[in-house]
This record gives sequence, C-alpha cells and structure tokens, in this order.
Amino acid sequence: MSILIDADTTFLVQGITGREAVNLVRECLDYGAGAKIVGGVTPGRKGRDIHGVPVFDTVAQAVEHHGATIDGSVVTVPPAFTKDAVFEAIENGVKLVVIVTERIPRGDVAQMVELARERGARIIGPNCLGIIVPDVIKMGGIGGPARDAAKSYTPGAVGVISRSGGMTTEMSSTLTAAGLGQSTAVSIGGDAIIGSSYAELMPLFESDQQTEAIVIYTEPGGRMEAELARWVTERNSRLPIVAFMAGRFMDEMPGMSFGHAGTIVEGKEDTASEKIARLAEAGIVVAEEISTIPELVRERIAVSSGSTAG
Repeated sequence: MSILIDADTTFLVQGITGREAVNLVRECLDYGAGAKIVGGVTPGRKGRDIHGVPVFDTVAQAVEHHGATIDGSVVTVPPAFTKDAVFEAIENGVKLVVIVTERIPRGDVAQMVELARERGARIIGPNCLGIIVPDVIKMGGIGGPARDAAKSYTPGAVGVISRSGGMTTEMSSTLTAAGLGQSTAVSIGGDAIIGSSYAELMPLFESDQQTEAIVIYTEPGGRMEAELARWVTERNSRLPIVAFMAGRFMDEMPGMSFGHAGTIVEGKEDTASEKIARLAEAGIVVAEEISTIPELVRERIAVSSGSTAG
C-alpha cells in the first residue's frame, strides 16, 4: 500500500516543454514500472511529444484525449502563471496537484490552496520535489534520475515527510542503508504557505497498514510542528514519529531566515528549541543527528508493537 499515488495513478505535466520538465518526465517514466504520464500541457505546443508523451494546449484537451479523469498533475510553469495552471487542473477534475515551482506570490498560493479545499483536491508544495512510492512510481523530481532514486529509496514500512526536497532523499537513503525501507516519501515544500502539512498527511499514513512509523525533517519557523503535536496528541496516533530539526543555531540569531522561505522565526514559539520541546511533549522523538534516525525508528516501532500486543 501507499498514500496519495500508486501504480495506477495517471498524471499530467504542466509546462512539459520546459528544460527541467523534459528531464523530470524522463526520470518518472524510467522509474519503477514507469509512470502513467498521459499528457503534458504547454499552450501553443499541441501536437508535439516529450519522450512519447503527447503535448496539448490545455488540460481540458488532455483530459478529452485520455478519455477519463486524470488523477494528478505536476506543475512546472513559471511563478507568474502557476496559479492559472493549478486552477485549470483542479477545474478539470484533477485531484492531486504537485507544484514544483518556487517563488510563487503568497497571495496566489493562498488562492490555490483555498480552491483545492473547495473542490476536494489536494496540493503538495509549492517549492517541492514531489512524491515517491519506492520501486513503484514517482511523481516529480524526487530522488533524481531513476537509477539514483532506486539506490536511495526501497520499499518498507517508514513514511517520510520533509520540508526539504534534498533531505527527503537524504533521510530515506539513511533509512535504506540501515535496512529500513519506505512506504511513501513526500516532499511537502519549504514555503511559508503550502498545500499539505505534516498533520494533514498524517491521517493518510494512519490509514495505510504498510506504514509502521513516520520520519519527518523540519526547520525553525512556522506552526506546522505545533499542529502535528496537537494532532498526534488528540488522535492518540498509532504511529511512532522520529523528527530531525535542522537550523538549531538560529536560536542564537534572532530574525534570521534559514534555508527556506518558511523558516522565518517570528517569535519564541517558532524557535528550534521550542519546537523540539513541543514535539517531545507529544511523544515525538527528536534525533540529534540524521545518522541516529534508523536506530530510533527501530526502537520506537518495537515499543509501539509491544504496547499494541499488550
């Protein structure tokens, strides 16, 4: 099992004729059993193809050509046009939108997220690398070329959620090296406003019987950790969670931004130390180093299994 995507997921690539998108399509097609990319969209380029994927002027044309609703879309268009592209996808029945584009105006992101909620769709990102189900499918640039993704990601029982695209792969690679595979890994994006937070993905992992633990990568800034801690406490989650908090040095450098647009510390509650304390109160273990994550995961799974058996 997995969350969000599986071997049968069909998706588009919007902005498919761009240089990065061309590479992304190749990577996705080569991975696992091969992604079901049923079309691409770049206005004015209808009739072309990218690695065998037909290109259309609009999402509506792609849906009509496919003959059925298309499950998802990877959006790679420039920031100024991202909102229109996402609106177009959602209004044409697409329920999962992965936004790779970064530097999108916050007002545009807020409107996209609001429309997705109104239409029962889900956004991953923006400024993310996407989703991967090891050895099955990847949607986005996560993991890089297929051969590299195959080395870093292996099937298993650990769900991975990360604000950093690169750290999604780093943590998964560390788990893989220790013999711990992943059920699904999701790069959720590091911007101040994103479509899906840790807590919003937790119910999906909670329902996935393959997943036995969660690993998250987080940073100072924002309120997502508080939201996660509250969700875990209120729902009495079955899943043990191990977190890694980057940017701890920022506690000594007030007002500084680290890494992503979402890591602006606006008050004490946003600091690394406060977040670590809040996570710990909710029973979420915070690793001192990435290298210690696998052992902590094993310990937490063993404890969780023991309490369940009892």
